[in-house]
Amino acid sequence: MNGRGRATLGLRAGVAAALLTLGVGCSSATEEPVADPTTPPPSPSVITLSPLPAAPSSPATGRLYADLRQSSRDAALGRMEVWIRNDRERDLTPTRITYVDGRYRAPLDGERLRLNPGRSIRGYPLTLPRRPACDSTATSGRVIVEHDGRRESLPVEDEADVVARYVTTTCFRLDVDAVAALSFADEVEVDQPGEGGIGTLVLRIVPSGRSGGGVLTVDSVSGTPLLSSYQEPVWTPDVTVRSTDDEVRVELSVHPARCDEHVFMESGGATAFRVRLHLGDRPGELIVRMAPAGASNAIGFARDSCGYAS
Repeated sequence: MNGRGRATLGLRAGVAAALLTLGVGCSSATEEPVADPTTPPPSPSVITLSPLPAAPSSPATGRLYADLRQSSRDAALGRMEVWIRNDRERDLTPTRITYVDGRYRAPLDGERLRLNPGRSIRGYPLTLPRRPACDSTATSGRVIVEHDGRRESLPVEDEADVVARYVTTTCFRLDVDAVAALSFADEVEVDQPGEGGIGTLVLRIVPSGRSGGGVLTVDSVSGTPLLSSYQEPVWTPDVTVRSTDDEVRVELSVHPARCDEHVFMESGGATAFRVRLHLGDRPGELIVRMAPAGASNAIGFARDSCGYAS
């Protein structure tokens, strides 16, 4: 920040805040007709409308197939989705969908249960647990689909390693939290209002207070599609704290990474920052997301700095 008076940004971004709260924008699609099983899932970066089912290119196999997916919006909401492909000629209405995996302490129940027509595919959200089984040796899970008085157990494809990545990251976060919690302050200070303004984000490092909790070093913080470091490719705080230290507040000078309208529709990743750190000698990284109030302020700052009217 320069010597000019700093003004704390209020909740200016009405449109942006509404998009953030309502999740309008880059959400994952939840319905699509069955095509070739090797066809990739719809992109999570655009809104899609489900076309009418096309004439099948091959006879129905008479089976159900399941795979796991996670868009940026799913990750922001703490969930993943299990997609059930009904490769049968008859419709299916699930009464219960359960994902069972030894890496989770309990089965996960599918949500938004609804009709899955024949030769179609539907996505069902699964809320992820706060504390997975960090010491589990399991490597895969199964989906139990209950419908029409039947109970079918299906193997699950997880091509993107959604479960493994979540468990690894969450267990690392729990270890980090034993030393210090990382978060962003809600306030976003600016050197001047309006177009061309430079803001300051504050990364809070709050030690746990536990005796012998260990040492944590924050090496770098990467920007997002919307917000980036003002002068360097990434922020490099290189700050070390112990579990018994006082709170540390790291100021990060920020400017908009882009100013096109689409970036303001980014529902999951606009205010989610990748933090690389060391827990003792152990390297790792975490995604630290701004709280809704802070995210609204950060998006509002970016809109002002890009020259958009409040």
